[in-house]
Amino acid sequence: MGFGPFLRLDELTPDVALIQALKERWDPECHAFLLPWGHMIPTLEDVAWITSLRVDGQAVTGVTYTSYQELAERLLGLDVTRERSSLIPRTRLQASLGVVSAHHQTGESQVDYMARMIEDSRAALAEEEGAAADHDLRRFLILVIGKLILGTRCLPLLEDLSSVGSYAWGAALLAHLFDSLGTSSRETGVAEFFQLLQVWAYHHLPSLGRGEPRRAGAVPLLRRWRFRRDKQSLRRQVTSIHDALDTVPFGHVQWTPYVGEDDAAQQWVKRGRPYFGRDIWLHSFNMVVPLHHRLVARTLGLHQAVVEFPTRQRSWERPGRSFCGIQQLEDWEQRGKEVVSEATSDEDYFRAYARRYGAQVYKGTRRSREELDRAQQMVGGASSSREDPGRSVLEGRLAAAVARAEDALAQARSG
Repeated sequence: MGFGPFLRLDELTPDVALIQALKERWDPECHAFLLPWGHMIPTLEDVAWITSLRVDGQAVTGVTYTSYQELAERLLGLDVTRERSSLIPRTRLQASLGVVSAHHQTGESQVDYMARMIEDSRAALAEEEGAAADHDLRRFLILVIGKLILGTRCLPLLEDLSSVGSYAWGAALLAHLFDSLGTSSRETGVAEFFQLLQVWAYHHLPSLGRGEPRRAGAVPLLRRWRFRRDKQSLRRQVTSIHDALDTVPFGHVQWTPYVGEDDAAQQWVKRGRPYFGRDIWLHSFNMVVPLHHRLVARTLGLHQAVVEFPTRQRSWERPGRSFCGIQQLEDWEQRGKEVVSEATSDEDYFRAYARRYGAQVYKGTRRSREELDRAQQMVGGASSSREDPGRSVLEGRLAAAVARAEDALAQARSG
């Protein structure tokens, strides 16, 4: 069904501080992170390389229900009378498969644990035939896949087991990630598959030093990393990450981290390539969110052109979110719109970005006074930087706004 490599992923300790810091920089209007060097967005290419989940194929569409009781009883063969199937205890699903004792053992890795549970489940499945076997297989998918990605919402798509592997589960995961990032920044963490965002940052922002490499050459790429533990308090870690993001040299941002990777052994990447580098609507049942890839043309090795920055159309709507309609579904089936750029430099984009967002791109508590003074001298003047002209243009435009923000903050604290 295409979930094999995903099931073999190692357990990755959540980097809550990194996830929270990134969440505080998410702009729900354009579905992108706002950073000093421009927009950044996890893309379908990132999903494929990092998770091995399929990002091509049928859109994950359908309706959601207030109660999954009838579906659970019919498709899972479980009695859930007066109970929502989303509330079925995990141990109950395990018991129905005969793996109720399949819990982590001391010193056991996630790979070994998953291998043992899969083997036990296979033994249970081998003992069943016909409808009973189908019930067991759906219980296993809900237990392992549903709990990791979409929960009970994926149950309607499990009715025809022969088509389960044809859905773009990775695109649905990205849609849920975007939607979770768009919730209030006061809500700590991201409810969905956090490993995607975490490893995305490890690859694109290595200078933050939040991850430690391991298992060189392992695929999917999530298997190559472990969390580098930090003994500071969560709030101090978040603050340190913001300070680091404010001062990351532009040249240290990895826009194309997968160049040189061999996809010969990663069929999920090869299949997904027709969907890479495109503006497209991402589907997850009745929720649809846009992937504005045109904001990150640099991930395609192109210069970033000036483009229209998405904004909220209606004051009452949740920005950047829609409900599934024929137009969005056709967009997915036609693979969206290819991103192209005729820009010969990033400077016009930097100017437009600075005018639109100003000091909003800075979240740290401190910024080098010397760097501010140097950048302020560039405001309104020509850049003398030959090493990175885009950096000087952007810093020059933002420096005055940042200085004003810092002055206001200092006054507020003294008051």
